[in-house]
Formats: sequence, structure tokens, C-alpha cells
Amino acid sequence: MTWLVTGAGGMLGTDLAARLPGAAALGRSDLDLLDPDAVRAALREHRPSTVVNCAAWTAVDDAEADEDGALAVNGTAVETLAGACAEIGARLVQISTDYVFDGRGDRPYAEDAPANPVNAYGRTKLAGERAAAKAGAYIVRTAWLYGAHGPNFVRTMTRLAAERDTVSVVDDQLGQPTWTGDLADRIIALVESGAPAGIYHGTSAGQVTWYGLTREIFILLGLDPARVRPVTSAEFPRPAPRPAYSVLGHDGWAAAGLPPMRGWREALHAAWPTLR
Repeated sequence: MTWLVTGAGGMLGTDLAARLPGAAALGRSDLDLLDPDAVRAALREHRPSTVVNCAAWTAVDDAEADEDGALAVNGTAVETLAGACAEIGARLVQISTDYVFDGRGDRPYAEDAPANPVNAYGRTKLAGERAAAKAGAYIVRTAWLYGAHGPNFVRTMTRLAAERDTVSVVDDQLGQPTWTGDLADRIIALVESGAPAGIYHGTSAGQVTWYGLTREIFILLGLDPARVRPVTSAEFPRPAPRPAYSVLGHDGWAAAGLPPMRGWREALHAAWPTLR
């Protein structure tokens, strides 16, 4: 099995490429996904059997001001990549997001739950899902990613803990912090298992708020978690609305004969030495 990873300079792409010796790891400077000719040429050159698309417009608030730009990366480029994969008989793995849901639920979203994004980023990622689905791809939705190879919430809170006496963190958004190392392992296992194409939810088990996550970070730092103060989302207005409930169900893994990902707290503790 031969692999090609797009977005290989990002947090997930870096962890994925590190686990796939010999994979073609293409970052933004190596491949312009907005250039259809370049995309087809790259796939013809490397002839991968599996392409994992980790490239994305992930600036959620910026997408509100430039939805067309975000759609070009998150939607149109996916359609181009899916077509190029079809030309050489490669399987596509498209990374998507919990933001395809509106966050108004109160129980984990199933893989086949109706999508209803509430912001531009979610709409553009849903467009990418639909393009990938037409090509018979794996679609792996994830959320609240953190890792060693890029800016993320865990690193930000670690920095703020050293700079401030107290840190105010939102306590009315519920989700699943997910280590990119765990997600990379799961993507590889999914493809190598020969599981059927479709939607899989690549998030850690369990659930926690940003506030609860930050308290756990302070504990790992050996600091008093009482220094973390809960606030509401209304106290931190952002251009793009965030889903209040971003907990994803994991029945797809069981149906494919694969175990779900481990709990978020266990994963955070395992990842901690790599995050310092």
C-alpha cells in the first residue's frame, strides 16, 4: 500500500506522515490544491493507492468574511482531488469536522445524523464531504484537535498558565479533545482494515468543556486548577458561531469491526510529553 498525504505540514499531516515511512508528504509549498493540473500531475507522479487529504482552510472566523475562499480549499479542491484519485484508482480519505452539525443536540451525533452547519467553515467542509462521498471516499470527522506540530488550544492554555494568575475559559461548549497522534493511528488502521467507505467519527471518547479541559491541563502542569475560571460563550463573542454541543458518536467503528478511540483524558496524558 502506498500513501500520499496532502497538508503534510500541518498538525495532523505531520503526525500521519511520520507514521508512514515512504509516503509522499506534500505541504502547501509542494502542491497547490487549487490548481487541478498540478493535482493530477502529483498523483500521476506518485501513484498512491491511498490519498489522505489533511489540507484545509481551518481559520473558522476568517471564513465568515471570505466564504468563497474557504469553499475553494474545503470544497472545490476536494472535488478536484477526488477526481484525480478516480483517474488513477486511488482511495481518498477526507478529513472533516464536527462543525457540519449545528450543536443544538444533547446526545452524540451519529455518523448519519442530518448535517446543519451554523457557520461558513462548517458549510464549506460539508461541501467537501459531499464531493468526497460521490467518489466513494472515507470521510473522517474530527474535532478539538491538538498535537505537537502546530498551534492549538492545549499549547495556548499552557502558555497562558505561565503568563497569567487566572485564565477565563468557556464552560458552555461541550466536545471531545482529540490528539492528532491517536487520529493518525486510527486513519491508518481504518484504511488497512479494508473497512467499507463512508463516514467515521475520529474523536476521543468521552466529553468535556473547554473549561474542564483547561483544568486538566493545569493539573498536568502541576498548577492549581482553581486558577481556571468558567465563563460563557457570550462573554467571548466571535465572528463565527460555535456549536454548543460537539460530541460525536462512534458506532461506525464497531460496525467496521474496529475499536473506538480511547478517552480524551487518557489520550491527553499520553500525549503530554510530546506537547512540552
